[in-house]
Amino acid sequence: MTWLTFALLTVLSWGVYGILLHKARSLMPMGPETPNAGLKAFLFVCVAYALIGVIAAFVLKARGTNWSFAGPDGNGIPMSLIAGLAGALGAFTLVLALGAAATPIAKGGGGFGLAAAAAVMPIVFAGAPIVNTVVAMFVHPPEGGWAKLPPLFIVGCFLAAGGAFLVAKFAPSNRGGSSHAPAKPQAEAPAANP
Repeated sequence: MTWLTFALLTVLSWGVYGILLHKARSLMPMGPETPNAGLKAFLFVCVAYALIGVIAAFVLKARGTNWSFAGPDGNGIPMSLIAGLAGALGAFTLVLALGAAATPIAKGGGGFGLAAAAAVMPIVFAGAPIVNTVVAMFVHPPEGGWAKLPPLFIVGCFLAAGGAFLVAKFAPSNRGGSSHAPAKPQAEAPAANP
């Protein structure tokens, strides 16, 4: 059950990621610097990734790795870098999404203010598994072909997408505290001067 423990730890860490990232963004200088706040937060996300990479190197050393990165089917470094680019690009566009969702509607944004993470993250976390599964089916086609997809799989994809919409639309933080009131645009929180 080690895999499940690690999977649940990932759910926990990624579950708070958007909220923490958006909070970090809101603590950056605002005013003329508001468009740069998310990128400033992302800069330190990248520093954190580098720190975790150093920890991973120490774990490899502690496990007595031979430091070879080529297996029987080729070198794993290029695909690892591509995977890292996909992850980093996703984190980068997440920062942009959080910033746009927090921007007042009058300025072309989503108007969610400090509740932007509650609007953005359900879409990300429900959409990503659907994309993951579909891409995995291209890499490893289903037995019997695409025509043999189980109907409940298709239903599950629609439920995941619909669930993401419902969670994002009706989250109490997006609705001014009332489950029946329309979403209220929130003003951008002013940053405290150091």
